[in-house]
Amino acid sequence: MHQPDFGLLTPAWAATPAAATASDAAFAQAMLDVESAWARVQAKAGLCSAQDAAAITAVAKVDLYDLGALAERGPDGANALIPLLSMMRAQLAATGAPASASAALHRGATSQDIIDSALQLMAARTRRIILADLRLTGTALAQLAQDHAQTPAVARSLTQHALPTTFGLRAANWLAGLTAAARSLGSVSLPLQWGGAVGTLASLKQKLGDLDPQATGAELEESIHALTAGLATELGLTAPVAPWHTNRIPVVELGCTLGSVIVALGVIGADVLTASRPEIAEVSEPREEGKGGSSAMPQKQNPVHSVLLRNAALAAPAHISSLFLAAGTAVDERPDGAWHTEWAALRELMRLAGGAAHHAAILAQGLQVHPGALARNMALSGDLLVSERIATVLAPLLAGGKAEAQGIIRTSLATGEDLRTLLRAAVPGEDFSDTQLASLLDPLEYLGATGSIINRICADFSAWKAS
Repeated sequence: MHQPDFGLLTPAWAATPAAATASDAAFAQAMLDVESAWARVQAKAGLCSAQDAAAITAVAKVDLYDLGALAERGPDGANALIPLLSMMRAQLAATGAPASASAALHRGATSQDIIDSALQLMAARTRRIILADLRLTGTALAQLAQDHAQTPAVARSLTQHALPTTFGLRAANWLAGLTAAARSLGSVSLPLQWGGAVGTLASLKQKLGDLDPQATGAELEESIHALTAGLATELGLTAPVAPWHTNRIPVVELGCTLGSVIVALGVIGADVLTASRPEIAEVSEPREEGKGGSSAMPQKQNPVHSVLLRNAALAAPAHISSLFLAAGTAVDERPDGAWHTEWAALRELMRLAGGAAHHAAILAQGLQVHPGALARNMALSGDLLVSERIATVLAPLLAGGKAEAQGIIRTSLATGEDLRTLLRAAVPGEDFSDTQLASLLDPLEYLGATGSIINRICADFSAWKAS
């Protein structure tokens, strides 16, 4: 007995909108939608009757089919479209549709045309929900960036305290990655696949020629182009330059843009996981009823959204690698196994990107920032946090220049002596006053172009959001 894939072992996307838009049922419906759209395009062009197109459209509903039986029969032809066509023709016969409807179904097409186009259609539908969640996530991150533009924090380089920054810039940097990934996903081409048996469209040209024996070859080929463009429009896909049976760049590009979304959101998850450790405690995930609990330790509040973002980021590369491997071995005019390898990998990337975007939106909208902890952690480095500035500014005032300034800093590190006291002893007060020294050591006066960087990132996101 077959049961749907609910995602028990894949919580990164389970119960999120992408679980529905990239499900087996969604894929089967996409195949049905391609077939019914093609029938309607044929009817407009006079290749079949409006009655034939209506009959095909009427049976293009996934609820009419046993997906378990479809899966069982899939291995017989190495894809799900072949048994689905058989089931559709049985449905047509059962509804009393004319034989001409069965003849119009799938006319001039091949399995790869329908499956590739269905996957692109499924991607288009999943992309809409991903972009909607990315807009929510980005809006929340932009607000965090602006709210905390002056909230001091320690910047870490290779896990170590480096220089002063602000939490607002950290949130803005998350936003910058999201915006770039969202822009790529929104603009990636999702082309129709339509080439017939081996990408020559010979069967369709033959049919058109039979209907209009007086048409020239050029006229017939122009009609084919118009039909292909019409089908792309009907499905909301991009009209292809040519059939792409063994040119798998459209699939690779789609996989990479989905991967970019997962990567950008994975960085947010990784940072929140580190910063929400109790000994750091700079941020915490939103508290939600029934979320984040432990089965054994009632005191724990697990950062589950960040965990699932990290899960998606760790899982995605293997699927992207599969797409590249398949694309690089797409031989002849129909890849033998390479094409088949793409399906599960591409679908899982849709699910992971959709799931990650869903969890990121919840996380960003409810993220709690703790300025006290940010200040406490920054204070651990004391005046040493602005060592870069000290060495640069005081070098001209010391006989040994920058090397002497760095030596004073190293002495403070090695002996634990107060850096401010060491600097005061090394630099005469008449050359550098106590007020100047205090200003030099104030981390909030060494934030560089933080404010303008935040503003530019937020403006770039706003421009994408409005586009």
